[in-house]
Amino acid sequence: MAAALNIADRLRTSAERVPHQRAVVCPAGRDRSGRVRYVELTFAQLDEQVDQIARGLVRLGVQPGDRLVLMVPPSPEFIALTFGIFRSGAVCTLIDPGMGRSRIFDCLEEIEPRGFCAVPVVHVIRRLAGRRFRSARINVAVGSAAPLVGGTSWKRLLELGADPTIPLPQTRSNDPAAIIFTSGSTGPPKGVLYEHGMFDAQVDLIRDRFGIEPGEIDLPGFPLFALFNLAMQVTTVIPDMNPARPADVDPQKILTAIRDQGVTQAFGSPAMWNRIGRWCEQNGVRLTGVKRILSAGAPVPVHVLERMTAALPDDADVWTPYGATECLPVAAIGGREVLERTAAMTAAGAGTCVGRVFDRMSVRIIPVSFDPLLSPDDAGELPAGQIGEIVVKGPVATREYYRRPDATELAKIPDGDGFWHRMGDVGYLDTDGLLWFCGRKAHIVLTSSGPLYSVCCEAIFNQHPRVYRSALVGTGPRGNQRPVIVVEPERGQMPRTSEDRAVFRRELLELGRRKDITSGISTILFHESLPVDTRHNVKIRREELSVWAAEQEASAE
Repeated sequence: MAAALNIADRLRTSAERVPHQRAVVCPAGRDRSGRVRYVELTFAQLDEQVDQIARGLVRLGVQPGDRLVLMVPPSPEFIALTFGIFRSGAVCTLIDPGMGRSRIFDCLEEIEPRGFCAVPVVHVIRRLAGRRFRSARINVAVGSAAPLVGGTSWKRLLELGADPTIPLPQTRSNDPAAIIFTSGSTGPPKGVLYEHGMFDAQVDLIRDRFGIEPGEIDLPGFPLFALFNLAMQVTTVIPDMNPARPADVDPQKILTAIRDQGVTQAFGSPAMWNRIGRWCEQNGVRLTGVKRILSAGAPVPVHVLERMTAALPDDADVWTPYGATECLPVAAIGGREVLERTAAMTAAGAGTCVGRVFDRMSVRIIPVSFDPLLSPDDAGELPAGQIGEIVVKGPVATREYYRRPDATELAKIPDGDGFWHRMGDVGYLDTDGLLWFCGRKAHIVLTSSGPLYSVCCEAIFNQHPRVYRSALVGTGPRGNQRPVIVVEPERGQMPRTSEDRAVFRRELLELGRRKDITSGISTILFHESLPVDTRHNVKIRREELSVWAAEQEASAE
């Protein structure tokens, strides 16, 4: 039988060990002098509030396994509700509001929630949707307009849970804790089912790999990363930003919070650090006191690593963990090692080095397949240096997509009592045991002369000083696709005349001819702003871009 475990137990432990340490710090406007004001909760205060939320939910009728949708902006309430839902035995369901209304409705209908813990506007939409959410009977409204939208107000929820005699359920390590939807960058978003034991393992792996110590202060640009902080006795500083638009972050707001609160660690997407790094470079800013920066969601461009490491103390680093919603973390590498050792190889088309595999995690490279695999023997294994599909096994690999048996079958390879998760990525292990990422499996361009891998090819063209980023896409039938490079120039560098366009294209094609892997690419298109995912603002929607490229080619004929 699985061990008794609830990830919210780790918050309880933190509250017992450091009751008066700040758990959550949140900006709350400015005072008369223009200085940022902050509201704070200690670990003891947060744990007490989480208890009230959990008991209030039980009082409202929540049962273990009930799915509760959480749609509240980053705030102390968001963090408290996350842990309160965990502690109540319910399954916290998180859907990125930036994925678009139609996709959100599709996700919600798929999970059939028992209720919503959300801001008033979400409840208005829920009520207008009527029969689509018939099972949503337990609803909590967070915000000043809560009394106008029905359901239980935040204040009333805490009152209902004030009775400490209300019993709470005991969950086990393999009980469901959360459903987190993928970003949908390579297809429809899918709900990834997390168990309490998986979250627990994530905390240990992240803490041990990066040497995170109790008492540190973290600024997470992705709200759910506060989960790890509170389990490690680390203070969370909620950044003043829209997490759905990290590329639009105001660098000065982030840097003010880092300075005011003595932040030692910060997490954000490459798009966020690109903007902050450029500001630091232009204004000569150094992030004294910061021990580490973490960035994930997509490969971190070399220019971002250069700017951010230049802004850090000499003994600090920019870490780039590799993983996915379905399995995180898998591997990691420091920015300084990238700049000193692997960046030149990446520029030459070797792919992006994502580092060494975490302890307790195993990685294999298998031949690329788009079909279900029934055993490791069916999958096979490729030697070092050969590009194939990346598959992973370990305690943070999730078992299934919620109510998606077909997708689960495609993504898991049974192996005795366990399984291997297919990351949906291609890459290889080198002879030193380093893992290299070459792109998404769905983004392989299958030409008549063989496969082309997005990350490997794009790196060649990204060397041009006028290129901000590029995307490899294929047009035409699979197996006989025509490779196309779509370039997004640096700001202010978009060619506006036919002559400039011709010169720019000629320079890019010359870069491509210097490398075997790109020598066959003869089509270059320019795009003002490549379409990207909503969560990280960096994953390029190549399927959408491929359609656009085919239209451009057709119109030019």
